[in-house]
Amino acid sequence: MNRPRPSFPARLDKTSSSSQAVNKQSVIEGMFHSQLPSPKVPTLSLGLGLGFQAVRQNMVRKLADDGIVDVRVLAAMGLVERHRFVDTALVNQAYEDTSLPIGLGQTISKPGVVSRMAELLLNGRPDKLGRVLEIGTGCGYQAAVLSLLATEVYSIERLRGLHDKARENLRTLRLPNVHLLFGDGMVGFPKGAPYAAIIAAAGGEAVPQAWIDQLAVGGRLVAPVMAGERAKQALMVIDKTPEGLRQMVLETVHFVPLKSGIA
Repeated sequence: MNRPRPSFPARLDKTSSSSQAVNKQSVIEGMFHSQLPSPKVPTLSLGLGLGFQAVRQNMVRKLADDGIVDVRVLAAMGLVERHRFVDTALVNQAYEDTSLPIGLGQTISKPGVVSRMAELLLNGRPDKLGRVLEIGTGCGYQAAVLSLLATEVYSIERLRGLHDKARENLRTLRLPNVHLLFGDGMVGFPKGAPYAAIIAAAGGEAVPQAWIDQLAVGGRLVAPVMAGERAKQALMVIDKTPEGLRQMVLETVHFVPLKSGIA
């Protein structure tokens, strides 16, 4: 059983599954005109940057056109300012559906991949996620998105430079339900377990057993793994049921390699 945890201001109101059929265009427009349709989208304001408002709106509209249907995910993608998580020289590319370098050989994931994985984690559930473990904080962008979809986010990063960068990027957002950890992501974070969901931003040959052990029964894990004869990365979804593990291998993706240790 999950241990009781405190509530946090960064929250999403409960949404019934039938509400997923609302008009996505009105939701997208509402995000950027202070007419957020309650209770279908977050009430937390992240201080939208007016200079990037139009391009962010276009990004969210494209995500919807490309198949993202959960309005909570679309709303979170519209609220989090991706340009604040990339280097100044790359801000004009911040809302393109592309990964961008963030230093130390790592990248910020494509908006399409972040939203796809977030939607897979939610899996149409009527309420928000409980405790989430993120493997690979990177620059902190995905942790910020997850903070609007979960009660708590534990995010672990093995590279000290990126851990510090994420802490600086997230400082001004003041998200009290995000906990940044410096450590070896391959061993997870047992002290916060069990987790309702686990998401990884790096891919290896297999999902570490530690992650499976720390996933709650009824929880879901989404991570890239090496799959197929050509050993290409693909998204894997693992559901931990009372009867055992159920897994699906989905589309091809490209993430940085999963590594152990700290640096």
